[in-house]
Amino acid sequence: MYRRRRIVVGSVLAVVLALLVSGGVYVSNALGAPVPAIAATITDPAPVSQAVQPLVLPGTGEFAVGAVGFDGLLAASESQASMAIASIAKVVTALVVLEQHPVAPGEGGPAIEYTDADVDIYWDMVAQNGSVAPVSPGTTLSLVESLEALMLPSGNNYAISIANWAFGSEAAYTEAANAWLAAKGLTGIVIADASGLSLDNVGTPGDLVELGELALANPTLAGIVAQQAVDLPGVGRVENSNKLLGSHGVDGIKTGTTDDAANLLFSADYQVGSSTVTVVGVVLGQETHARLRDQVASLLDSVAPGFHEVEALVAGTTLAEYTSAWGQTVTAHAADGASVLVWSDTPVDVEVVADPVALADAGAQVGTATVRAGGQVIEVPLLLDESVVDPGVWWRLGNPGALSADAR
Repeated sequence: MYRRRRIVVGSVLAVVLALLVSGGVYVSNALGAPVPAIAATITDPAPVSQAVQPLVLPGTGEFAVGAVGFDGLLAASESQASMAIASIAKVVTALVVLEQHPVAPGEGGPAIEYTDADVDIYWDMVAQNGSVAPVSPGTTLSLVESLEALMLPSGNNYAISIANWAFGSEAAYTEAANAWLAAKGLTGIVIADASGLSLDNVGTPGDLVELGELALANPTLAGIVAQQAVDLPGVGRVENSNKLLGSHGVDGIKTGTTDDAANLLFSADYQVGSSTVTVVGVVLGQETHARLRDQVASLLDSVAPGFHEVEALVAGTTLAEYTSAWGQTVTAHAADGASVLVWSDTPVDVEVVADPVALADAGAQVGTATVRAGGQVIEVPLLLDESVVDPGVWWRLGNPGALSADAR
C-alpha cells in the first residue's frame, strides 16, 4: 500500500511539474515572441491630367517645337523633311569654335586681329549678296565681340574669318563641324560652309531643335543671341536680325534667309508657377520673314498656356493606415510635397508603396510615394505619424494564435 501511494503521489507531482514547465515555456515564449507585421491599407491619390492644349501650327514649310527638360517634341510637322537652313548654320559655327576656345560667362575670350584678308572676305560676301558686318584692317576684337558680329547681324564675312582663325581654313572648319554634329548625334544636320550661304547647309526640324538647346546650354552664346543690339569697336552698332526678340517671350536664337525662304530657330521663356519653361523651336521654308514672324508668334502664343505646374502631393497627406490585431491604428504621411511641371494632357500619377510594420517608432520611414509625370520621377518618403507599440503582457498571453509559432 505504501509503495502504491508513493507511485500515485509521484505521478501527480510529475504531471504538475510538467504543466508548470510547459506553462512556463509558453509564458516565456509568449512574452518574447515578435508581434505579427501589420499590412497597410493604402490611399493612392487620383491621377491628375489637363485637357489637350490646342495649337496654332504653321500651315506651310517644316517645323518642330520642344521644351528644355521635356522628352521629345511638343509638336512637329508630319514629314520632318530636311531643308536648307541658311544662316542657322552660324549656330554650329559659334558652338564648334567655342568648344575649341571656351569663354567663361562675362569674359571676352582670346583676341582676334582682322587684316586685309578679312576685308577681302567682306567684299566677296557683298558680291554674293550675302549679309555682312563691317570690318577694318588692324581692328582687334575679342572672340565674344567677333561672335556678336557673326550672330546679331548675321555677318557671313565674320563666319569665314572666325573659322579661318580657329581652324586655319573654312574647309578644315567644315570637317570639324560635321564631326562635331555626328558626335552629338545630330546626323540630320549637314554643314557645307561656315556662313550658311550654300544651299547644301541643311537640317531636319527635330535635330535643329536639339541644336537650339545646345546653344542655350552654352551661357556665352545664349547671352549673345539674346541681345537686341551691341556697339563694337571699329565696327559700330550691330542689331539683331531676329525681329521677334523681346516679344511673345522670344529671347533667341537665329534667323536664316535663302533666296526663296525665311527660317527661324527660336527660343522663348515663360514663367509657369514657380518654374521657368524654355521653349525651343524652328520654322523653315516660309515665304517672307513677316509671315514667318506671324507663324512663330501664333505658335508660341498657343504653346505657352499648355504648361501647368501641378501639385501632385501635399506634405503631411495621409497615404497609408495600419490597424493592428491588438486594436491600435496608426497612419503614415507624405514627408514632403511634390510639384511637377507638365505639358498639355500629360497625366500625373502617384503610386504609394507601404511596407508591413511590426513595432516601429514615430517618424520611421515605412514606404515611398512615387510621383510620375512623363519622364519626371519624384520619390517622397512615407513616415509613421506615431509609434506602433507592443500590445502588452495580457494581450500576448490571451492571443497565442496571433503571435508567431515560437510563442505557441
